Amino acid sequence: MGDVVSTHLDESKRELITARTGEVIGEFGRLYEQQFVVALFNKVRFDIEGGGGPQPQLLHRKVPLQDKSIFSGTLFQYLEENKKWRNRFLFIPDSYNVNFYDSKAGYEKGLHPKGSINCAGYRVLTSMDQYLELLGHSLPDVKAKSSSSPFLKCPTQFPLILWHPYAAHYFFCVVAEKDQQKWNAVFQDCVRDTNNGLSEESKVQTPAFTDAVRLYRQAQGQYGTWDMMCGTPPQILANLVMEKLQPELRDLISPRLKGKLQERLRSWTLISDAVYRLVQSQAKAQYEAIVQSCEAGSPPLEATIRTDMDQIITSKEHVTGKIRALVLPKAEKLLKVSIQPYISSILEALMEPTSRGFFEVRDVFFRELVDMSKNLVNDGSKEKLGEHMEKISMLAFHPVKMQCCYEKVEPLSLEGLQQRFDVTSPSVFVQRAQILMREQMDDAVYTFEQLLHQGLEGQEGDDLTKAIQRSQDRVIKKFDYDSSTVRKRFFREALLQIFIPYMLKQLSPSCTPELPNFQELIFEDFSRFILVENIFEEVVLHTVMKDIMMAVKEAAVQRRHNLYRDSIVLTNSDPNLHLLSENPQIDWAGEYGTEKGDGDGAEQDAENNDMDDDPEVQKRRRMKQVVSMIQVDDCGLPESCLEIPGVEDIPEETEGEVDQRCGGEASTTPEITAKVPNGTSSSGAPSLANGNDLKVEDTAAASGQGDQSLAPVKEASREAAEVESPPPDPAVESAIQEIERAVLEEDGEQSAAPSTQTEAAETYPTQSEPEAPPAKEVEPVSKPETQEEIVTPSQQQVEAESTSEPPAESAGDSSAGQSDNSKGQSLATEVTKKQEEHQPIQVQEKHSDSVEEDSGKGGSTDPEVANEM
Repeated sequence: MGDVVSTHLDESKRELITARTGEVIGEFGRLYEQQFVVALFNKVRFDIEGGGGPQPQLLHRKVPLQDKSIFSGTLFQYLEENKKWRNRFLFIPDSYNVNFYDSKAGYEKGLHPKGSINCAGYRVLTSMDQYLELLGHSLPDVKAKSSSSPFLKCPTQFPLILWHPYAAHYFFCVVAEKDQQKWNAVFQDCVRDTNNGLSEESKVQTPAFTDAVRLYRQAQGQYGTWDMMCGTPPQILANLVMEKLQPELRDLISPRLKGKLQERLRSWTLISDAVYRLVQSQAKAQYEAIVQSCEAGSPPLEATIRTDMDQIITSKEHVTGKIRALVLPKAEKLLKVSIQPYISSILEALMEPTSRGFFEVRDVFFRELVDMSKNLVNDGSKEKLGEHMEKISMLAFHPVKMQCCYEKVEPLSLEGLQQRFDVTSPSVFVQRAQILMREQMDDAVYTFEQLLHQGLEGQEGDDLTKAIQRSQDRVIKKFDYDSSTVRKRFFREALLQIFIPYMLKQLSPSCTPELPNFQELIFEDFSRFILVENIFEEVVLHTVMKDIMMAVKEAAVQRRHNLYRDSIVLTNSDPNLHLLSENPQIDWAGEYGTEKGDGDGAEQDAENNDMDDDPEVQKRRRMKQVVSMIQVDDCGLPESCLEIPGVEDIPEETEGEVDQRCGGEASTTPEITAKVPNGTSSSGAPSLANGNDLKVEDTAAASGQGDQSLAPVKEASREAAEVESPPPDPAVESAIQEIERAVLEEDGEQSAAPSTQTEAAETYPTQSEPEAPPAKEVEPVSKPETQEEIVTPSQQQVEAESTSEPPAESAGDSSAGQSDNSKGQSLATEVTKKQEEHQPIQVQEKHSDSVEEDSGKGGSTDPEVANEM
C-alpha cells in the first residue's frame, strides 16, 4: 500500500498540497495577529475591572488524573501492512491518547508504543454497516453496500472501528458483547475529551485562535457550528486546510484509482491519511512561528494598553454607538421575524435531555455513597473506608459508570431547525454537555472527599457513618445549585451559537460594506485594539442576548427542570470551604494503609523497584487504573480483555452478572453476620436501594474452596473463644435457661435447651431440615475478608430476643424466628454484650414457603452442616 501513496502523491501533488496549506495558514495568520491584540486588550481590561456572576459552591480539582491511567487491556487489531489480525495491548493514559503495544510485557518494560491514536475528530462505530455508510461518501459516484463482498473479514461479531474523515481508520474486535460495550464507552470518552476544545486557561491565545478560525470560515461563506473544531491548534488548522483541499485532490486522484470497489476505497483512505499528516506537519510549523511572533510583541502592547486604557474604552464606546445606530433597526426586525418564534422551542429541546443527564449524574453519585455507607455497616474501619474512597475519587473519569449519564443527553435533537439556522449536527452541544456533566461529577466527588477527610479525625463506627451522611447532604445541596448555574450558562451559550451565525449571515451583506467608514473614527494609536468587525458582532450579540436571557430566566422562575432563579445566590454559605481547595489531593489508599504491603509481597515489590532503575518503569508500576478490564471465560478465541492484576479499580459487576457467574454456588454459600458500627449484631443484612436484602458472602466459599478453607478459620475461632471467653456466671446461666424455656413454651416446643453456655456452643443438631430452594442472592458491594463462627439455633433465639429492635442503619432488614418476648430482656442484653465479641450471630434468610415449617423445630438449615450429614 505504500506504493499506492507514492504513486498518486507525486511531486506535483505535493507542491499543490504545500501551496494550499500556505494560502490557508497565511490568511489565518493575518486574522490571528489582529485578534491576538484584541484578546490581549480584553484580558488586561478583565484583570483590571474584574467580572461578576455567581460563584461555584463546589470545589474544583486542579489535576484530577494525577498518576492515573484510564484503561488498558488486550484486543485484536487489524494491521494494514500484512492484512492480518493481531493481538495488541492497548494502554490509555491520562492524556486520552490510545497507545498500542505488541504485548503487555512490552509496555511494562517501558518500550515505545507501536503506534498512538489521537482521537480528536474520530467517530466510534460498532458495526461494519455503519462504517460502509460513511465510507460510501469518500469517493464520488461510489456507494459501498453491506450486501457486497465484505470490506474486511472480522474474526468476531463485535467490531470496534475508529473512523475519521481525513485520517487513518483503525479496526479492532473483541470476543464478547460485554467487552464491546466497555471498549465503546472508553473510546467514546477518548473522543469526547480530545474534542473538548482548547484550554480556557490561556486567556489570549485561545480566544484569538477561535475568533481567527471563525472569521476565516465566515469569509469563505461558512457560518454556523463546525464539527471539526476539535483537537490541538495544528489539528484544527489541518482540518481547515483539508476542508478545501480534499475535494480538489479527490477529483484529481479518484479517476486514476484501479481495482475493485474495496481496493479503491482502501487506497483512497491511505492517500487521505498521508495528505492529512503532511498538512498537519506544515500547519504546525507555520502556526508556531505565528504564535512566537505575536508573543514576542505582546509586552510593549500590554504596556500601552495599561497606560491608555481609559482613552481606548472611550473611543470604542463612541464607535460602538455609531455602528449600533446602523445595525440595530435591521437586527431587531430580523430578530422579531426569524429568531423570537423559535427561542422557546429550541431552549426546550436543549433543556430536556441535558437536565436528565445532570439528574442522572446526581443519582449515580448518591448511589455510590449509599453503597459505601452500607458496606461500612459491615466493616466500619477506616481502612475499608479508604479502599472505597480510592475508587469513588475517580468516579467522574470512569467511562462505564458514567455511560448511563452520557446516554441521557444523546437524544438531543434539533430536527427541523438545523437547516434553518445552519447547524451541521447537534453533536457539538451533546459533547459539550457531557463534558460539563463530567466536571460537575468530579467537583462533587472532590468536595465530598475534602469535607469527609476534614470530619474523620478521631471518628469510628457510628461517628464514621454520620460523618459520611453529613458530608453527603452538604455536597448534594451544593451540587443542585451549581448544576442549575452550569446548565443555565450552557443553554445561553448554545442558543448564541445557534442564532448569532444565522444573524451575521443575514446582516453581513447589507452592513459589512459600510463598516470601513467607521474605522476613520478610531485614533490611529488605538486602531490595533479596536476593530470594527468585532464591534459589529458585539452589537448583534447584545441584540439577541436580551431575549435569550429572558427565555432562560422565565424557565428558571417556573422551576422547569429544577433550575434556580437568578435571585437565589448562595453567598458565603460555607465560608471556610474554599480553604480546603488549597489542600493537596488526598491519597486515601496511602493515608489509611490499604496499599501497605503485607509480608513477602511487599518485599518482592521493593526488590523489583530496586532492580528497575528506569523511573518511567517505576512510574508505570505505581500508576493506578480507573477502569478494569473484565475476564472473558469460555471463548473460542484468546481473551480479548484481560484484567490487569494489582490495579485498584472500580468494580462494575451488576447483580445479573454475579448471579450468572456464581450459578449454583448460591445454595452452598454460608452467610455471616452483618455488624453495625456500634458493635451490636444486627438481626439481618442491610437492604439495598432496590429493596432487596444485602447478603454478605464468604470469600472462600465463593471461590470454590469449600469446607477445606473454612475449617482453619472455624478452628481458630473456637480456640479464641475458649481462651478469651470469661468463666460462666451462674446467674447468667439461669437467666438464659429461663428465657429459653419461655420461648419454647410459647412456640409449643417441649425439648429442653442446653444447660450451659459451653454446651450450647458445642452442641450441633444431628439432623437438618430438607434444603429449601435457594433464594435469589443480591451481589454484595464488598466482600468480607474474615469468616465468622457459626452458632447454634438456641443461641440465635436468645440473641434475637435481646436484639428484637434493630439499629437504624438496618431498619429494613428481617430475620426468621424473632420474638417480642420482653421477659428478662435487660439481662439478656447484658449477656449478649458479653458474648458478642466471641460468638457473633449468623442470621439465615428463609423462604416464605418454609418459614412456618421451620419456626417450631429448632433444626439447623446451615448448608455446611447439611453437607456433612
